[in-house]
Amino acid sequence: EYEQLPPKLLKEADYKSKIIGKWHLGHRRQFLPCNRGFDEFFGSGNCHFGPYNDVKTPNMPVYKNDKMIGRYYTNFTINKMTGQSNISQIFLQEGLSFIEKEHSDGNPFFLYWTPDATHGPNYASPMFHGKSIRGNYGDAVMEMDYCVGKILEKLKELGIDKNTFVFFTSDNGAATYRGSAGGDNGPFLCGKETTYEGGMREPGIAWWPGSIPAGTITHQLGNVMDLFTTSLTLAGVKPPQDRIIDGIDLSPILLDQTAPVIDRPIWYYRGNEMMAVRVGAYKAHYWMWTEFGKDPLKFTFCRGQYIQNVTVHDQIDHTDKPILFNVNRDPGEKYIISPKSKEYKAAMAIIDPIVKKHKTNLEPGEPSLNYCDGAVQNWAPPGCEDINYCLPVPASNPTLCVWGH
Repeated sequence: EYEQLPPKLLKEADYKSKIIGKWHLGHRRQFLPCNRGFDEFFGSGNCHFGPYNDVKTPNMPVYKNDKMIGRYYTNFTINKMTGQSNISQIFLQEGLSFIEKEHSDGNPFFLYWTPDATHGPNYASPMFHGKSIRGNYGDAVMEMDYCVGKILEKLKELGIDKNTFVFFTSDNGAATYRGSAGGDNGPFLCGKETTYEGGMREPGIAWWPGSIPAGTITHQLGNVMDLFTTSLTLAGVKPPQDRIIDGIDLSPILLDQTAPVIDRPIWYYRGNEMMAVRVGAYKAHYWMWTEFGKDPLKFTFCRGQYIQNVTVHDQIDHTDKPILFNVNRDPGEKYIISPKSKEYKAAMAIIDPIVKKHKTNLEPGEPSLNYCDGAVQNWAPPGCEDINYCLPVPASNPTLCVWGH
């Protein structure tokens, strides 16, 4: 609750805000978007997992603002067998209506549009179902592309495209463990749920006609937390001064193609463990771990990829002598730089002090996912009583969680 999110801070500049789609930052009442600064919410606190029988596990609720209006599968249909659902089109219309209304009212706005049809189980509307050569996943990607295009078209139609900053990205690399039902990380090693490049690198596309030239590329290292600082800066709002802000302001790089690249580290965490860090062209792995398993050559998170001493089933501590790659020339993390080489020694002489400073200044947060309790599932979400869809809440029985990844 200590954290402050962009929608709350943007109120200083009279912004109206809405999130559409997947929230995934807490499904209890106090953590839902409208209690964290957003003015409006249409979507779910979780992914569209299911269908469940509402006995051992409840189906995920869908909210309009601070009240549940139904549940996935029961009220918002997803045909898991065929992969058909119209939910992406519902999310699109919610987004277009919000843009039109806030523009008509003369309000600056912040729209966080987070569709999850490309997350398993994949789905697409009849307009796109069966249209790609990549099955349901490809259909979902096609529809997402269409929806993003429609949102950009709306901005142009209203004449506010040159006054609107748009950023497109993802929360992790492709889920390679899902095979053809997941994405492809190209040359990068492994995928989602790992701290290799395939798990952590995502597309980052900035769009702002008249301010950001189309087709330009920056080699600036950035992460999703930078969008916090960048968005506030563009809106003329100062970030909070009473805390350390993890993200940097990327606007100087985005708006001026001649601006020098900002020298900054990128941290790779898995839970509360710093697994790796990237500084410039170099990435140093302080821990190696792919996933639990017995077959030394088989990795679900790294389908078809095996690199000796890199893709491993055991959690291996390399903090005394980190595994080093130059990910500019070796983005697939295949060729370990020898610790005996001059290159290794020169790179680590720069990286080690940065890591030590980071760990010295780090203020660990309170873990939120250490204990699991079936009683905190979505049995009786806010608003369930209005639609007569509250389910019996089981007795609380917290146990230590076991996370296989």
